[in-house]
Amino acid sequence: MRLLIDMDGVIADFEGEFLRQWKLNHPQKEFIPLEDRRGFYVREQYPEKYTEFVQEIYHSPGFYQNLPPIPGALDALKEIRNSLNNVFLCTSPMLPKYENCVLEKYHWVFDNLGDDWVNNIILTKDKTIVRGDVLIDDMPEVKGSMTPEWDHVIFDQPYNRNIKDRKRLTWSNWKEILEIV
Repeated sequence: MRLLIDMDGVIADFEGEFLRQWKLNHPQKEFIPLEDRRGFYVREQYPEKYTEFVQEIYHSPGFYQNLPPIPGALDALKEIRNSLNNVFLCTSPMLPKYENCVLEKYHWVFDNLGDDWVNNIILTKDKTIVRGDVLIDDMPEVKGSMTPEWDHVIFDQPYNRNIKDRKRLTWSNWKEILEIV
């Protein structure tokens, strides 16, 4: 099996760190609790008047490199890697300002998973062009220029719980879900 695993929202806690930074940098502004998030893109759920403040957080130096791991993700990835030879991190850059994001994703992988994982990073805006059997991703609908070969397994997050027609994975049930796929 060739397994593709997204980074942000799957193994790296983008949402939690964004909210922490939001509360730290904008304590007087309203915020959306994680359990109340409904749209995939955080910038679309906050009022338009806050768009610049939202983007400032996730485009800032150090944001991606310092994302905390999602609980259970690192242990699960090590175990998955011991079982499967074809495991890749398939992640997208944050555009249009990718300067910090791209390099910091590589640093995050090196710091949290080690040098051997750096060689297994696939960085693309269009995941549909990547060959694989399974893609684990928190994005509700992964679209692109091709019909993907992989089965999309949803990594459970509050903003994608409206999707009912796909397998749903957490780092607590991953063994069961991946055996079913």
